[in-house]
Amino acid sequence: MFSTFSTITPVYLLYLFYGAAFLFLGVSIAAKDMKGSDLKLADNLWLLGAFGFFHGFREWLELFLIVEGMNLSLEQMIAAKAAAVLLMLISFVFLLQFGISLVSGLDVNRIRFVKILPFLFFLAWTLFVWFFGIRTEGYQVHIHTLLLAETGARFMFGFTGGMMTSYGLVAYSREVTILSRSVAKKFSYAGVAFIFYGLFAGLFSSGFSIINLPVPVEMIRGILAFFITYFIVNALNIFDIETRKKIEQQTRRLVQTEKLASLGQLAAGIAHEINNPLTNASLGIQTLKNKLRSKEAGPDFAEKLDAVERNIDRASTIAQELLQFSCPREAKFVSLNINKVIRHTLTLMQYKLSTFTVLQELGPVPDIMGEPGKLEQVFINVLSNSIEAMPDGGTITISTAIQGDMVTTRITDTGAGIENENLSRIFDPFFSTKEVGIGTGLGLSICYGIIKQHGGNIEVVSTQGKGTTLTVKLPIKGRYEKDLDRR
Repeated sequence: MFSTFSTITPVYLLYLFYGAAFLFLGVSIAAKDMKGSDLKLADNLWLLGAFGFFHGFREWLELFLIVEGMNLSLEQMIAAKAAAVLLMLISFVFLLQFGISLVSGLDVNRIRFVKILPFLFFLAWTLFVWFFGIRTEGYQVHIHTLLLAETGARFMFGFTGGMMTSYGLVAYSREVTILSRSVAKKFSYAGVAFIFYGLFAGLFSSGFSIINLPVPVEMIRGILAFFITYFIVNALNIFDIETRKKIEQQTRRLVQTEKLASLGQLAAGIAHEINNPLTNASLGIQTLKNKLRSKEAGPDFAEKLDAVERNIDRASTIAQELLQFSCPREAKFVSLNINKVIRHTLTLMQYKLSTFTVLQELGPVPDIMGEPGKLEQVFINVLSNSIEAMPDGGTITISTAIQGDMVTTRITDTGAGIENENLSRIFDPFFSTKEVGIGTGLGLSICYGIIKQHGGNIEVVSTQGKGTTLTVKLPIKGRYEKDLDRR
């Protein structure tokens, strides 16, 4: 059957290489274990893998038509060509959807209308094929229609999908720089390759001759397919790097947990012991102040009593933090909306935030299961840290969005930022960059425990001199209930 293979010119053999490159891309993505990953890419990378599979098979089908075309009847040729056009259309739809999913999940671009682009393009493609192809009368109407369908699919889905994916990968590379600069570069290089692939696969049909270009367009596509596959496959190491860092963090926290187990018991005992005398002392101070006001005591005496009272309150706060750290109470979860919790938190802190610019970008999100009081405690703590990081004022941006089956809350400030060597320790108990006597170093550790208790994750990204972004991810109500059933 393939006796004519030896008569194929080297140009057509490019289809074999071209298809193999994209099939290898699809296999590499399908074989990659991304379970448990918190990276945005993990949710939609399968779309790029599907593009690789469908487009690879499409190119091999084109090769089959070139090899066996002379031995096929007209009906068989039309059927095979229709299948090739359909595979190309499906593959480019997956590519466009991958680019849209990647872009819509990034903070750098919050344009919502891009999500309906596939539907609009498919409608435009259908109308284009109908009016200029199917309705056209005359000889070889089927071939004419298929060529129009292929041209429309290349331009509407191939070109746009390549550009959208290119932008998404380049923008996403900035987000993973903190994990690995080399992997970030691979994503960026793949994005650049997709620019040219979108041009040569979307705007030029197969067999098209480009003026002043000594190589056929198929060769350019094959080379770009190789580079795209090479860079993406190498960039998949980001999941291994993420897993390794998670293991390192968990190991470090396990060691710290063992070391702090006895300290926690000691802290609980100390907190209980000092809480009672502090309460009595505070009541005594209040009684003395009331009596001194009636006897017209000097202002110096009243100021000293106020100072004593402030220190008692601070000692009581420390005792409460020690108690919560060592003996966290069991949470009583209810169905709630995170936007409502955030608004209530901002109302409670409106006096402290009065000198700051607070931007609310609260998107429509589904309900979660949680305890409002504890979540408010998390946001109060995070906002307080942002305020302290901006002594001269600044901007705090709070945004919410749905990402897969998680509700994501981001709090970004324009403060001084956190040093890189401290980023991995900010959730450690008793770690603080504040001066001795100002903070206990338990605030973010307690926040970490609360979010983990809710089945979520909390992450921090910071750049010195530019600010800090803290991200809280909590499972939507449906996922939380499923996880609860599994337990």
